[in-house]
Amino acid sequence: MAVQQSPIEVYQAGELTVLGFGGQSVLDHIDLGEARAEIAELVSEHNCRNLAFDLTGVRLMPSGMLGLLASLRQLGVEVHLYNPSEDIREVLELTRLDQLMHLHQVDVE
Repeated sequence: MAVQQSPIEVYQAGELTVLGFGGQSVLDHIDLGEARAEIAELVSEHNCRNLAFDLTGVRLMPSGMLGLLASLRQLGVEVHLYNPSEDIREVLELTRLDQLMHLHQVDVE
């Protein structure tokens, strides 16, 4: 039986924790319950204050994943999204989730 590896990669842990999705362009196969539990454990273990999600290369994100990101505020952390695609940015603006999360566009070389 193959063990499924988490689609969330931790690049840095601490007060500022940086997470990414390993260059996946569509995040449609993520177990949201498992992802939330993994993130909650990181927040608890590392006393995270800010979660930064690197969305570089991610084109599409299911609504459940957007809901998960918005719900992370309940853990007492600020959520920052780096390099969301135009499609993701548009959905965040339409749903007003952009008011719950900080959006950043940075050049990645």
